[in-house]
Amino acid sequence: MERYDLVYRLYDEFDTKTLREYQEFVDVFPPIDSRVALEHWQDASEELESRKDEIRSAFAAGETLAEVAARTTRDQAFTALDLEARYGRAVNVLVLDVDETLRSAGGTDNEIPRDTLHVLTEFHEAGIPIVICTGQTLENVKGFAIQGLGSEIVHSGNLSIVYETGNGVFTPGHGADTKQLLYEDLDAVIRDVFDDVRARVLPDAPEDLRRGCHLQGNEFNVTMKPNYETGSSRAREIIDDALVYMIDLLGGAVAETVDWSGADTTEAADEDDTTEAGEDVDVPEPSEYARAFYAAEDPEIRGVLEQGGAYPDVDRSGVPDALADVFERIDVAYYEADAAEIASLELDKVAGVERALSVLDVEDPFALVMGDSKSDLRVMEWVARNDAGIAAAPEHASKDVLEHVLGSDELVFDRGKSVDVLRTVYALNRFARLDR
Repeated sequence: MERYDLVYRLYDEFDTKTLREYQEFVDVFPPIDSRVALEHWQDASEELESRKDEIRSAFAAGETLAEVAARTTRDQAFTALDLEARYGRAVNVLVLDVDETLRSAGGTDNEIPRDTLHVLTEFHEAGIPIVICTGQTLENVKGFAIQGLGSEIVHSGNLSIVYETGNGVFTPGHGADTKQLLYEDLDAVIRDVFDDVRARVLPDAPEDLRRGCHLQGNEFNVTMKPNYETGSSRAREIIDDALVYMIDLLGGAVAETVDWSGADTTEAADEDDTTEAGEDVDVPEPSEYARAFYAAEDPEIRGVLEQGGAYPDVDRSGVPDALADVFERIDVAYYEADAAEIASLELDKVAGVERALSVLDVEDPFALVMGDSKSDLRVMEWVARNDAGIAAAPEHASKDVLEHVLGSDELVFDRGKSVDVLRTVYALNRFARLDR
């Protein structure tokens, strides 16, 4: 209880709110070529250090408490104490989703806030590796990472980018291990299916989809994005249509790739005495089997199919094994009003993170995993199974993600405020140092 008592004293006896305001001003003050502005920044820096000195002189652990008070609220500091008491170790790697986690279309104008970028810089300076883990293309991620964090950090050898939801890993500064294409390790059946879908997805699409969607420039995944503002009603309509179209296309591609011609279903029907003599047996199309399979796998997909009048007459149990065996290896992802995507289930963010940690030489990870979607949930579950970290999510994350986070450490943050959790972990690491 001694640490809790110290933190109670810290926030009761000192004006920590003003201290944090000085710290934030000094940290994120924009570079302005102005003598007056520079003098103002210098005055604020001196006042900040003076207030920190008061705390340093008041406690035996004054340096730690001064830095914690300058960056975290009372609630964040006590959450950090709880985490340190529960796990007894510091976070030694950050695994961070980007869209709707570090940045938000609704909360940060789709930019990573400056205060978030600054805290990430502080983690980097403390030697904490950063793994950016996203479904985006490598070029997109490299662009905003360099713009936000700077080329020096991105090419420091201590940052890795897991892109396209785990299909590739890019870790600058590691020689032959710098870029690893995990999708090249997939077997020929899966690669052939993806090649087929990719070649046909736009040329074979109905005109409204060709006009209303574009392909994300992935190396392996096939992702259709709306040509309308993400989250808008028109984007929702076009992505719902794109989802159904991609499932149908996938069903056809799988049927053409594997040794299947409807024989399983035809033989079963031939054994059914209820068929009328001379009647042809109606064998469902591969697209119907694909719809049935993925509707059973994901309630959101089922809802889209039902609302669009596209739900099939066949049940999941009726899907032939030859098709189901391949479907089970391919993920169909639906992001409402944002994207429809197919990806390999053998290559997810977990596979990418494991490879990134190996390249970064993080042998005993204790990660902060931040994300909002089911692809992030898999990483959260992985660290939970292996006692390898903690999880955090924005308040608008998917239901399953929120259930997982609320059932563990309750690190849920407001839209666009990922910095709150990062500051909590900053305090956790400061408190953990006291044990050493």
